[in-house]
Amino acid sequence: MRIVVALGGNALLERGQPMTAANQRANIRRAAQAIALVAPGNELVVAHGNGPQVGLLALQAAAYTEVPAYPLDVLGAQTEAMIGYMIEQELGNVLPSDQLLATLLTQVEVDLADPAFAHPTKPIGPMYDEATARQLANEHGWSIAPEAGGFRRVVASPEPKQIFEIRPIRLLLDAGTIVICAGGGGVPTAFDADRRVLSGVEAVIDKDLASALLAEELGADLLVIATDVDGVYLDFGQPGQRRIGQTDPVELRRLDLPEGSMGPKVEAAARFVEHTGNRAAIGSLAQIAEIVSGQAGTQVRAIE
Repeated sequence: MRIVVALGGNALLERGQPMTAANQRANIRRAAQAIALVAPGNELVVAHGNGPQVGLLALQAAAYTEVPAYPLDVLGAQTEAMIGYMIEQELGNVLPSDQLLATLLTQVEVDLADPAFAHPTKPIGPMYDEATARQLANEHGWSIAPEAGGFRRVVASPEPKQIFEIRPIRLLLDAGTIVICAGGGGVPTAFDADRRVLSGVEAVIDKDLASALLAEELGADLLVIATDVDGVYLDFGQPGQRRIGQTDPVELRRLDLPEGSMGPKVEAAARFVEHTGNRAAIGSLAQIAEIVSGQAGTQVRAIE
């Protein structure tokens, strides 16, 4: 079975945890141990988020005033390499020594006319209290938005249109390689008016939507969206909350979910199932083996 696993930010950094290299390494080690359980007999592609990491790099870049701060596309490429390196290394430490692994820097096309550029929604960077967030927003011209526990910077998150490195990814998969790619949704890029010159774009693509496109273009049998909860819930956080075990894209889209949290995961799962007829699942990384077998998480299947 060909499986695309989209790792949520919790696989790299737990909520409220200091953003140190050691913490991220320890979390990625646990993620690799979980992914290794479903590697035998399957073709695997691993994508991952980068919101906290790219935000921290942006903050560090803004603090050094001798040169202009690097744009978000360049910072995104840096995080894709950094996180991919750690995932690849930790997978190599738990898989058989002859298992091929590769991290591929991935460019993803976006449309400069995408309305997302006028309405930033993608949270990046660390959490701040309201006073600090507003101060930083004034100093750097950021947009900020409330999130559970505080405030974060938000940036444009345009729709992914195509993945430029899809052919090399296919070649690597066909050769038996586990591929780590589309990190942070891939590096956002756009063509000029003549579609001749490709350039980076100041944005962060949602990694779940990019993973759905990646899974579709690879002909994946299953898209697993791994997060820090064991599925999609009705009345989440309320005394009567209940997990949705089995659903379809139509029912999934009827749920009223926040744009910045479970919303993109639900939309990504629904798109993949609608476009391919194959299965998607949303659930906890710790239960990935059960999710792959269809016994855990929220399983999303096409309407028969």
